[in-house]
Amino acid sequence: MKFGERLKNFFLGKSAVNDELFDDLCDILIEGDFGASEAYRTVEILRERCKKESADAVPVKLAELLEEELLKIQPAVTAPPDKFCAILLLGVNGVGKTTTAAKLSNFYSEKYNKKTILVAADTFRAAAIDQLKIHGQKLNVRVIAHKQGGDPAAVVYDALEAAQSGGADIVIADTAGRMHTKSALVEELRKIDRVVESRAKDSCYLKYLVLDATTGRNAVAQAEIFHDAVRLDGIILTKYDSTAKGGVVFSLVSSLRLPVAYICMGEKYGDIEIFNPHKFAKEFAQVA
Repeated sequence: MKFGERLKNFFLGKSAVNDELFDDLCDILIEGDFGASEAYRTVEILRERCKKESADAVPVKLAELLEEELLKIQPAVTAPPDKFCAILLLGVNGVGKTTTAAKLSNFYSEKYNKKTILVAADTFRAAAIDQLKIHGQKLNVRVIAHKQGGDPAAVVYDALEAAQSGGADIVIADTAGRMHTKSALVEELRKIDRVVESRAKDSCYLKYLVLDATTGRNAVAQAEIFHDAVRLDGIILTKYDSTAKGGVVFSLVSSLRLPVAYICMGEKYGDIEIFNPHKFAKEFAQVA
């Protein structure tokens, strides 16, 4: 049973709103990857709203109030501007960054008629470079890559040069997710960040963290590390169609103030869509 369906059954199975229901709701939100602090805070908000709005006798009304709280999540800006744009995709290995880079390239081409360049800035893994080249061939998109073990910042620099001299609209860089130490990863990302800041001045510059939606609360810990290294602009959630519970979305937005930009649901290039908070709230709270 999906988490949203379980939550719906929870509300339908209750006859009245009382302290026991709020305690049980807090437990179920924690199980849905809200995290303890966010679950407690949300339940207290709902408790106060029920008192003010005289909804203390109707559990279904409580579900509607939960939906309204979830709707406070605002999506990130996703439409590329008219000016040149550089996008960095960050995240640990295995979350689907390379495939997401290809999906974004296809999305901007199909939806906005933008010319993109893909950048193999994950020089730590030869497989990542080869995989991105394959995506580039399939999508007929140029890929800028150096040899394995090269300087990722130099690859990004060359890509920015190529884009600005060749008339490309958007550069999408796939970065490494794992180094020998956390400090090495952070320093590498900061170096790439400095290159983009200096080379793409007055341009649009977006840093998206790619997260596996099934990771749960560990996703928040990952986000904190990357957000501290380079200030992020938003989140892209992958594998959102499988066992994702959804509460982590609320935790990311509430605790780190990071908006969700896109969600990915499958392996095809078209399996990406702009995050819709209304759709998310209804699916999570299961409000008809």
